[in-house]
Amino acid sequence: MPLCVYFVQKSPVKIWGLTSSQRIERVLKAAGVGMIIDDLSALHDNDSVLILRTDYLFDDRLVNYLAVTPGIVLQLTQNRTGVTVAAHVSAELAQQAIQVIENPMMAASLPGVQPLTLETLPISLHQSLKKSEPPFVLPISLEYQRKLEQRLFRWSYKGVTDLVTKWVWPIPAQWMVGQCVRYGIRPNLVTLTGLLLVILSGILFAMGHFGWGLLTGWLMTFLDTVDGKLARVTVTSSRFGHYFDHLTDLFHPPIWYILWGIGLKTSHLNGFGISVHTALWLIVTGYIAGRLTEGAFKWRLGKFGIFCWRPVDSYFRLITARRNPNMMLLTGCFIMGRPDLGLVAVAFWTVATSVFLLTRLAWASYEKSSRGQLASWLANIPPSLYDQSLAVRLFTQPSSD
Repeated sequence: MPLCVYFVQKSPVKIWGLTSSQRIERVLKAAGVGMIIDDLSALHDNDSVLILRTDYLFDDRLVNYLAVTPGIVLQLTQNRTGVTVAAHVSAELAQQAIQVIENPMMAASLPGVQPLTLETLPISLHQSLKKSEPPFVLPISLEYQRKLEQRLFRWSYKGVTDLVTKWVWPIPAQWMVGQCVRYGIRPNLVTLTGLLLVILSGILFAMGHFGWGLLTGWLMTFLDTVDGKLARVTVTSSRFGHYFDHLTDLFHPPIWYILWGIGLKTSHLNGFGISVHTALWLIVTGYIAGRLTEGAFKWRLGKFGIFCWRPVDSYFRLITARRNPNMMLLTGCFIMGRPDLGLVAVAFWTVATSVFLLTRLAWASYEKSSRGQLASWLANIPPSLYDQSLAVRLFTQPSSD
């Protein structure tokens, strides 16, 4: 029989349009585990049941961990008293576990069940979001609804990313996600709108309308931030949406640069002695080399992204020659009245970035061959560094709740 999931202490307060129980149900469905039940009497003694107190907001990673880890109860310290918020036990212990959860004065001691706290859980590195962040469980109330939404939005944000996504987009993106939730707009529609803007920007670049192309291009990059955050806070990620978004992100930047070159309507870049054809070859070759280097590191060396290997790599991700930093170069040169210089700047920076990444790949290969398996610096960060290290403050989200 599959894992059964039973909710207690339900709260009607919605965080990003979902109650805690609705959110947990979506998380478990996405993981392919758990069957929600309303009646414990039909269970056999040896059946496994996950009991969750849904007047609390649970970290998605924590929900998945609890679902696959039997024989545990999760305890929090709240107002100097212990509160049990979850238990994964056999059905014969379910009623006892519910009494412990619903009555904070009862000792959380069940036979054969291990008590855990957030501090003792082996959950820190958020692989897909490229950051280190302790798991959270937060009490839900209408008074703190907005703060909880802000907390969940911060949780949905990548730690290691480019400087525009990290520091320019968060506030407007949070507002836009709120509007999407309010009007029932799904992430795939946002991604589709972004794809249409990709096409429109490319057409404008090819026609030499660089200003309008940059405007629609920047709007696309903004929506590219919104769709992922919307999917995470509403737990509406899908395999189709994941590949749709990532394939769009992978292929459109070099196409934009080629169309920008077409829009220049000149065979040579004024004053630089190189042809548009040469600049574009440098960009495309450098872009492909960089992407292949990133893939080779993840698949053959670290099993994680190259930008998460050492702090220097995370710093470099802020400015590496991906779409947003390159868009900054194009925009700055357009404002100066030199769109041709923008293409040269992108070519130079793409080649320089690829050389840096190839150097890091070679060094990582040497490290692995001489010292063994590589590890991300985000995987095991000593608590003492949260206040002392700039890299830790920039690229992680220590618990502040």
